[in-house]
Amino acid sequence: MGGGLRRESDGEPDGQSDGQSDGQSDGGPKRDDAAEAPELSVVIPVYNEEAILEASLDELCDRLDAEGLRYEVIVAENGSRDRTVELAQAIAARREQVRPCSYPEPNYGGALREGIYRARGRFVICEEIDLCDVGFHLRALELLRRDEADVVIGSKAMRGAEDTRPLSRRLATRVYNAALRVTLGFSGTDTHGLKALRREAILPIAARCVVEHDVFASELVIRAERSGLRVRELPVTVEEKRAPSIHLVRRVPRVLRNLARLMISIHLSSSVTSDEPDASRTSASPEPPDPSS
Repeated sequence: MGGGLRRESDGEPDGQSDGQSDGQSDGGPKRDDAAEAPELSVVIPVYNEEAILEASLDELCDRLDAEGLRYEVIVAENGSRDRTVELAQAIAARREQVRPCSYPEPNYGGALREGIYRARGRFVICEEIDLCDVGFHLRALELLRRDEADVVIGSKAMRGAEDTRPLSRRLATRVYNAALRVTLGFSGTDTHGLKALRREAILPIAARCVVEHDVFASELVIRAERSGLRVRELPVTVEEKRAPSIHLVRRVPRVLRNLARLMISIHLSSSVTSDEPDASRTSASPEPPDPSS
């Protein structure tokens, strides 16, 4: 399998392939996993999203239904203090594809990893509740179904992308990605946001990640690239539905600490001498990490 990162132009989706059943349903109606195994698992970490959760999930599910996809949506709540949990459970009661789960503290990366572990689909899409870009889903699925990629990144920063976020956030993305290239040898243009993954390939990578919160998403992509997985980028349009739930300035100290920890792990730690995938760990979900660690 050839690794490396490539940037792709838009494509049209083609036929589906069979999914696989793995994991347990959490929230929502009981169902026969073997009979209704999804091809696609959409994982969405959410924190205090009562304002847009119901409308966003209804729109997402309606569009996925219209495309005829076999899918599930894993709503990975993490430490919300509003009505997010209650609303997610109510949506799951009327939409069998929606599976809510909860991570015990506000932790984007921990919730995202938990959702990846719980996913039953052959392919996993990491989404954002304020984006829900089904157009990216379809373009990424084309590459995954054709076995042309293991990881597909929806890049906000590559040629052809359109990022309508405030200038401060666009600049922060550029500076952050430049830091990843300089300190960790990342060769792409973006790591955070939309991603489509081949589940069996990404599980051992997720299990080796050492940081959580926002930097987990970057570590996942960087370790995938260093492992020789086939990483592709597609340009996306970013039009957020609301301001970030955590202010950008408040996130900076934690991001810097986690970047330092990631640099040490990749460059110095003797326990990470190779990022080659371990085939023996791809057949079943790893145990979710201990939130207290």
